[in-house]
Amino acid sequence: MVEKMKKYSFLIYHRTYNEFLESIRQAGVVHITEKQQGIPEDAVDLRNRLKTAGILQSTIRILQHKLSGREEVCLQPVNPDVDPLQIPDVYEQLKAQQDALTSRQQALRKEIDRMSVWGDFDWDMLYRLKDAGWELKFYSCREREFNAGWKDRFNAVEIAMTGVAAYFVTIMPAGETEEPEAERIRLPEQPLNRLQAMWQDTGVQLQDVERQMLQMAAEHLNTLKEALRRVNEDIDLSKVRLHAEKKAGDSLILLEGWAPQAKEPELLRALEGQDVWYTGKEPDKDDASAPVLLKNNRFARLFEPITALYDLPNYHELDLTPFFAPFFLMFFGLCLGDAGYGLLLLAAAVILRRKMKPAMRPMFTLVAWLGAGTMVFGTVSGTFFGIPLLEVSWEWLTSFKKIMLDSNKLFNLALIIGAVQIIFGMFVKAIGQIRRYGWAYSLETWGWLLLIFGGAVFLTGGGQILPPEVTRYACYAVFGVAGIFIFLLNKPGRNPLINIGAGLWNSYNMVTGLMGDLLSYIRLFALGISGSVMGLVFNQLAVNMSGDIPVVSWLVMLIILLIGHSLNIFMSGLGAFVHPMRLTFVEFYKNAGFEGNGKKYKPFKRITEEG
Repeated sequence: MVEKMKKYSFLIYHRTYNEFLESIRQAGVVHITEKQQGIPEDAVDLRNRLKTAGILQSTIRILQHKLSGREEVCLQPVNPDVDPLQIPDVYEQLKAQQDALTSRQQALRKEIDRMSVWGDFDWDMLYRLKDAGWELKFYSCREREFNAGWKDRFNAVEIAMTGVAAYFVTIMPAGETEEPEAERIRLPEQPLNRLQAMWQDTGVQLQDVERQMLQMAAEHLNTLKEALRRVNEDIDLSKVRLHAEKKAGDSLILLEGWAPQAKEPELLRALEGQDVWYTGKEPDKDDASAPVLLKNNRFARLFEPITALYDLPNYHELDLTPFFAPFFLMFFGLCLGDAGYGLLLLAAAVILRRKMKPAMRPMFTLVAWLGAGTMVFGTVSGTFFGIPLLEVSWEWLTSFKKIMLDSNKLFNLALIIGAVQIIFGMFVKAIGQIRRYGWAYSLETWGWLLLIFGGAVFLTGGGQILPPEVTRYACYAVFGVAGIFIFLLNKPGRNPLINIGAGLWNSYNMVTGLMGDLLSYIRLFALGISGSVMGLVFNQLAVNMSGDIPVVSWLVMLIILLIGHSLNIFMSGLGAFVHPMRLTFVEFYKNAGFEGNGKKYKPFKRITEEG
């Protein structure tokens, strides 16, 4: 359900404005109405603080990445003597130094690779040789292109033959211009051992820079987080100032906001002793600016993140989360369709939930529910880790086979569930229309429900209970009333001829839409069957490809089963999450009359590490 809100208008004397803002921030229940017409200088401050927050957040993310996997590192508490805004600059200096050393090390590596084929020699010897009138030159060419005649013509000496390339040197009088037809190589004027020493020294410097970065992360990460929290609070404060409106020659400031009615006592306590005039009232039916705060029971609350993936309901309509939650659980179980996979999900979620932070535990609780649902509907589908349970002859399974369905019955079950959800959505739509606009605006929806139920009763043999004459007149009455609702009363207060035209158009859309919506639920059957077939295929591959070698055959079978079923769980699980969302957000939301465009309730409050 959507939490009831109350709209407040605060009129504050400008000298006590900061004190007032601090009081409502401490209360943490007021969602400020956005107007974007506040104090101009706050816009500049806001941009500067947003830039600072971005720099701090980027540095925190990088330092956290540095510490990932290093449980031995102990984070130091917040240091008030350190200027947190200087830490990103120090880190950037270390990062620039690290990049320069990395580039130097890579360049040295290339020079070492170039020198390794020639070995370690003394460049002074080459200089002495040149002073004596001789010049040593380095060449390479394809091995098959090496000419043995170069040995006599150019005093060529082979250094290395790699099977692909030939490396050789020539010793010729200085100034000789004739050269062999090979690639001349320019070597770094450093001996190999010197290059290797420089490369190792650069590596030591890189390790020292990395050590400094880790030390910085351990010493200042919490300080950066605290600084980011304060900057974010200042950002919120600047945004609130921008939403304020000056009155009476800038002496008074008008601020508007929303608070849940259940939180009103907390707000009133915060305003005690404040020099502020305020009013509070419930939102009008046409006021679409009220923020949305969802409030559901423990089970439906788990599905609120799924609701947020699409859109929040607007303040005046029904929250569909508790209505689609049981269906989503069934859809997931049918799409995954394997009791063994459901058991794995349930076990993994229960184990991992204990190790997670409190904020993440509801997500794993949801996974546990989805795993339990998969176990139930996987049993109904008759599949356990790809094993078709209806085809095995285990005696202990005999009693369970009574609830298992073959493919034809599963197909029918998918359509039945689809029809139930569509009709249920229409009921929800009718109730929402009554709640918002009154009975007169829901008559068209009730007409379609009357038509669907009446037609279903007569088509399924319900007319055999009553005499034919009574049945015929009952049919006329039901369809007549439904027709009046659909074609004449679909829009109260409108011209009847316009209503008839609109009714014809709506009838076309309804008939074609309902048929398409119903057929969409076949995907529940198709995805479940495909996952079961893939599991069976991997089982057969494991048996057929394992061979007859003792121990080895079991090992091969286990590897194939692990890889195959892991892939199947991933692919089937992805489909089991995406396609139920599609059925929920398209078929169910449409038939339930969902409008959306709700604005999330975000109170102005102190920021904690958890947000």
